[in-house]
Amino acid sequence: MLNLNIRCGFWGSCILLLGMVAAKPAVLMAQDGAGPLRVAIVGLAHGHVDGFLSSLAQHKDVELVGIADEDQALFAKYKNKYSLAETLIYKSEANMIEKTHPQAVLVYTSIAEHRHAIEIASQYGVSSMVEKPLTISLEDALAIQRTAQHYKVHVLVNYETTWYASNKAAYDEAESGRLGPIRRVVIHDGHNGPAEIGVGPEFLRFLTDPALNGAGALYDFGCYGADLTTWLMHGEAPLTVTAVLNHDKPQLYANVDDDATVVLAYPHAQAVIQASWNWPFGRKDMEVYGATGYAITVAADHLRVRHEHEDQERVTAASALSAPNNNSLSYLAAVVRGQLEPKGDLTALDTNVVVMQILDAARESARTGKTVTLRRPWE
Repeated sequence: MLNLNIRCGFWGSCILLLGMVAAKPAVLMAQDGAGPLRVAIVGLAHGHVDGFLSSLAQHKDVELVGIADEDQALFAKYKNKYSLAETLIYKSEANMIEKTHPQAVLVYTSIAEHRHAIEIASQYGVSSMVEKPLTISLEDALAIQRTAQHYKVHVLVNYETTWYASNKAAYDEAESGRLGPIRRVVIHDGHNGPAEIGVGPEFLRFLTDPALNGAGALYDFGCYGADLTTWLMHGEAPLTVTAVLNHDKPQLYANVDDDATVVLAYPHAQAVIQASWNWPFGRKDMEVYGATGYAITVAADHLRVRHEHEDQERVTAASALSAPNNNSLSYLAAVVRGQLEPKGDLTALDTNVVVMQILDAARESARTGKTVTLRRPWE
């Protein structure tokens, strides 16, 4: 018997989800061979869509075939800025997929809407790449993981820092053994605030709504640190999570935190994640300390390194990332075409389920004022 579930809302007319259809519907299967990767956008509220549209001309291997969003004014904004064709816009994600047959969707909705967008794409056998973080709760993350497994699709999470050569260089230092066993990781991410840097009103609206974003700076920037730490720890979840959140600018961010410090305890290491909308300027950097050395990232492409028996640290240029691991669209194309298996890396779903376990626990720790001991409910 089919498990039928009707959903309505932002996505246009009511959508019929077929719970037992695990294979790709043949009529909607896109060609996986040569030619540009056919992608479609779901939602325009997330400001990172601007970066995708501005870089699209540089990616001849990617073709934008549709955009699903009910907000005509928002579409007009990007249509005028990037000379988009009127024929690209659809009110319903399902209708867009049926008409345009994308091989993947790029989700730029609020974080809370990621799960729904992924579920709709999945029933058509279409993989998804969402902007960080994966979703707003561990419950949603586990549901997304079940959906991906059931429909045999990929779900990927795009972080800016995934494409930093400096982070890969620090990881390689740790993997090589030159730093010794990792003892401490310290990660700083954020800027001086979304309102202060002038994000669009639609983006600011959901960033400052805990029901749509999960939290404030904790989710917006804490996810970077959780992602990088989980990668360094080879997918291991921490034993405990302790978080302290501040509301330093309640006049701007009345309903969400604007500063977060999260401490992750592992059996033989500790990670400190400092996520903030209160930095004096934007930053995304990481410090990895081992028993015999350290590696500290400098922006996206340099590294400060010191090993035992060395008198002083060295600043080195990080080796450029190699394709297809050098940008989100090349990575996505390689995954969709079966050239790359996303497992255990910064973008992979298994990594990001652990990220959501950390963020969920951090939010609970801050709410209760207590350290949260983690379990692995998906095992």
